[in-house]
Amino acid sequence: MTGRSWLYVPGDRPAMLEKALSRGADAVIVDLEDAVPASAKSAVRAEVARWLTGQDPEGQCAIWVRINSGTPGLVDARAVVAPALRGLVQAKCAGLDELRALHDVLTEREHETGIDAGRTQVSPLLEDAAAILAAPAIARAPRVTRLQVGEADLCADLGIEPGDDESELLAIRSRIVLASAAAGIAPPVAPVSTDYRDLDALRRSTERLRRLGYRSRACIHPDQLRVVHDVFTPSTEAVERAGRLVARFEAGLAAGQAVCVGDDGKMIDEAVVRNARRILAAGNAASGGSASR
Repeated sequence: MTGRSWLYVPGDRPAMLEKALSRGADAVIVDLEDAVPASAKSAVRAEVARWLTGQDPEGQCAIWVRINSGTPGLVDARAVVAPALRGLVQAKCAGLDELRALHDVLTEREHETGIDAGRTQVSPLLEDAAAILAAPAIARAPRVTRLQVGEADLCADLGIEPGDDESELLAIRSRIVLASAAAGIAPPVAPVSTDYRDLDALRRSTERLRRLGYRSRACIHPDQLRVVHDVFTPSTEAVERAGRLVARFEAGLAAGQAVCVGDDGKMIDEAVVRNARRILAAGNAASGGSASR
């Protein structure tokens, strides 16, 4: 199950780390990349590694760490592998060679620390044109469970200037959803909105992303969590409607019918039921307390 919200927390802010897990996010991403000055990265990496050893591996809020790109990222990965770590966000993913090297490091560290092989997941952050074009292959790389796009860097790389409706990003956002579905991994995590004060714009943007197939979003401020949760949590009415639809379809199957008609007079077939089951799963996860697993 993919959590609805992913809250970024600077790795060099110990007080914020202590509070992060109780902010209500489904997952936190402890940032060792952009949020940390180059001169402090080594010390912060060690501090975050120590902090992780004191966290509950079964906590409701899943813990991820955004690592640097290239060789520094492999150093980050080696340091932070711990039972409480759910996965790594690979910043500025350069492609398959980098992900294979990361897989090898994680496999070695899991063996050394007694963690089940393959437990540590990877979420590549695609931030340039080459990564977007390679998305179908990246989505199939070892340990990759979901993709993300760093749209600020990507827009700078491509010269895109998004308008209010963000239509300039539609093709890219859809490509990432397609690549994820084709690879059989979780839907991608929607990108951050850097204006954390404009919650109305955040809601409009998040609703567009949900309609495109996204089921979660990264946040840079706790105030954004409520909006993101609202958009990605099905209403009680939607869950009840989905339940009735699934029940009617399954009763039809038991009676030897492959297709039946819903309360609204519309045809119900397996494709319609798949979406209803997704709504039921999302509603159940939200009511039971969700975490990014």
